[in-house]
Amino acid sequence: MEREAQFIGQSYAFLDSVERASRAAGLNRPVLVIGERGTGKELVAERLHRLSPRWDQPLVTMNCAALPENLIEAELFGHEAGAFTGATKVRVGRFEEAHGGTLFLDELATLSMGAQERLLRAVEYGEVTRIGSSRPIRVDVRIVAATNENLPELVEKGRFRADLLDRLSFEVVTLPPLRVREGDVPVLSEHFARRMASELGWPHWPGFSAAASQTLADHDWPGNVRELRNVVERAVYRWDDPETPVDAIQFDPFDSPWRPAASPPSAAPAATAAEASLPMPAAMTAPVTTAAAHLDCDDFRAAVLGHEKALLEAALKRCRFNQRATALALKLSYDQLRHALRRHDLLDRQA
Repeated sequence: MEREAQFIGQSYAFLDSVERASRAAGLNRPVLVIGERGTGKELVAERLHRLSPRWDQPLVTMNCAALPENLIEAELFGHEAGAFTGATKVRVGRFEEAHGGTLFLDELATLSMGAQERLLRAVEYGEVTRIGSSRPIRVDVRIVAATNENLPELVEKGRFRADLLDRLSFEVVTLPPLRVREGDVPVLSEHFARRMASELGWPHWPGFSAAASQTLADHDWPGNVRELRNVVERAVYRWDDPETPVDAIQFDPFDSPWRPAASPPSAAPAATAAEASLPMPAAMTAPVTTAAAHLDCDDFRAAVLGHEKALLEAALKRCRFNQRATALALKLSYDQLRHALRRHDLLDRQA
């Protein structure tokens, strides 16, 4: 079956990145794929797999941004029955599913620090341990990871582990944005337009008018190839005369004289009557006087954790230990508050 998405382009920048990926494919080493949204990171990951000795083994994909933080580790490493609430049966993780093949981790930068630590161990030792188990499982997995973030900058900010970045960056393939791929916009436009014309049953492809072609060439394409495909296919689909060149290009599908006016900024969700009557925690308006405030300044992490715990305790007390009211007062989601309370062993605190 023909893939809907293919590698198409002729610019030096594009061909250089494809060549870099092709050279790395045959090595059993991790590869990082960096690029803006819509540049084809998933296609590079598939190319790395298909050109590798693992081509006939599984290619397992996981979007790290699509799962809540508390489920990412269970998805990656699996869990035993009864490991946590709702775990009614054994669940094989993505590492085990990809055994012998390739694991593609998309949106890598969204992984929590805890998940990063366990991922590092899996990459370093080739072992994973299901949640709720003490028995490590050997896995043979090649890691390909992708992100549109500047990972070295995240390391400097303390949001990504330097040792994990070192392990994953044997090779880094950086994909160029469409705006610098000289000559590729006409090639891609023709490809997507011809395919759409065929899908619509047109007898032939009449091409774009000179004005339409120039409009496509002049656009900055912040959404890259994905945006180009949508714009071109929409233009062909909306064109009523398949015998004349397509002459209308609309970049914004929401553009309309009847477009609804922008709504004013919405207020925070209204609390229940009981919650609305609760006072705002003093922790939000004044410094908290606790032992945390007098910790040795050299122990920065302990001081931050102590202050955070004090804020939570003060907010809980002021809100009469109503967790939803406390979350509202602290401008946290309910799940964020629960996670913070669990971290400080305050989850079951009562009045």
